[in-house]
Amino acid sequence: QVQLVESGGGLVQPGGSLRLSCAASGSIFSINAMGWYRQAPGNQRDMVAGITTGGSTNYAVSAKGRFTISRDNAKNTVYLQMNSLKPEDTAVYYCNAGVEVVVGDDYDFWGKGTQVTVSS
Repeated sequence: QVQLVESGGGLVQPGGSLRLSCAASGSIFSINAMGWYRQAPGNQRDMVAGITTGGSTNYAVSAKGRFTISRDNAKNTVYLQMNSLKPEDTAVYYCNAGVEVVVGDDYDFWGKGTQVTVSS
């Protein structure tokens, strides 16, 4: 079994910053791509940022220039640095990872989410 645990969410004022972390643990042979998604009430879950094992990144248009995704492969952890936050960034943020539990056998795992609220 694999667990993804997010942390770092909270309440921040517009223009502020937050850093989210997501640590993977359990039966892990290797981790492929990792990413962050978000879901606001009444909306679908959308990709925010993704990162490959080698460090290649991609971002949603709304996140480019403000958010930075990074990972520490030794710690099985992915981060999301969010700057210049806006009220429309308010959502539950979910971590996602493609995990090989044994060689050649990989699955998609999700964390339970962390709330980010941007409000004055």
